[in-house]
Amino acid sequence: MTMIKTEKEYQTIVERVETLLQNADNIENRDTKGYIELNLLSDLVADYEERTYQVLKPALVDVIKLRMAEMGLNQKRLSELLGVSTSRVSEYLNGKSEPTLKVAREMSIKLGIDASIVLGV
Repeated sequence: MTMIKTEKEYQTIVERVETLLQNADNIENRDTKGYIELNLLSDLVADYEERTYQVLKPALVDVIKLRMAEMGLNQKRLSELLGVSTSRVSEYLNGKSEPTLKVAREMSIKLGIDASIVLGV
């Protein structure tokens, strides 16, 4: 088998991988048949999952809201932290406005948000 094509094939192979994982030799001993099978099937599963269940980058708004909750920030405190008005923060959170490059940089640094998410790349 070179690639998993259907959800049924995927489920069957996942069950087999789970069975193989129950034997420690299949994980640790490179000389066993189970080790080779486990690695081949795991690669097939990973390839199928990458094609079928793609993980999208989170929206900037969602990441900002998450960071605000994690850091215990309200809109007023966030505006002070970023050096913008509270109405501008509200626009960012409602998706009505995109941050300037300067503000995006501050978000990345002060909120610990990956620059690629802030810049939308």
